[in-house]
Amino acid sequence: MGKVKRICHLVLRFLAFGATLSSVIVMATSRERAGFFPFYLDAKYTNTPAFKYFVIAYSVVTVYGFFVMFLPPKSLLWRFVVALDLVFTMLLISSESAAVAIAYVGKKGNGYAGWLPICGQVQSYCDHVAGALVAGIAAVIIYLVLLFYSIHTVLDPLLLTKHGGCPRS
Repeated sequence: MGKVKRICHLVLRFLAFGATLSSVIVMATSRERAGFFPFYLDAKYTNTPAFKYFVIAYSVVTVYGFFVMFLPPKSLLWRFVVALDLVFTMLLISSESAAVAIAYVGKKGNGYAGWLPICGQVQSYCDHVAGALVAGIAAVIIYLVLLFYSIHTVLDPLLLTKHGGCPRS
């Protein structure tokens, strides 16, 4: 049974790694220039702090996910990894929500603030951002599943009750 749990854990970690890596690559390559001579709109992810936060957060989680895949199954660090999974899941959620909020303003604008939508002028850029956000949502979902699976596997509640842990009600 231990080998099956390890394989499931590795598959989830690999899926999470792939989703975060693809989010970073797609967002970092989002760039488009549009307009009329002599006025140009240069749209790229570095123009928006929320998109920069998204790329940085997802890059950190990608590196973390890569290194955790090589952690030995019998290591005592797995309890610490569960705590880090929680922290990084919250980081992914916060960066995803900030990026989605800015993407919504880019697509719909904000009439009260006088912000016009830009996706009509830079459609390819908006498509890239949307692809990165979809991959980011997939990464968040995978990390949530991975977090619950890690809690169940590493901090097995049934094992705790057998060995003097907190009793179940």
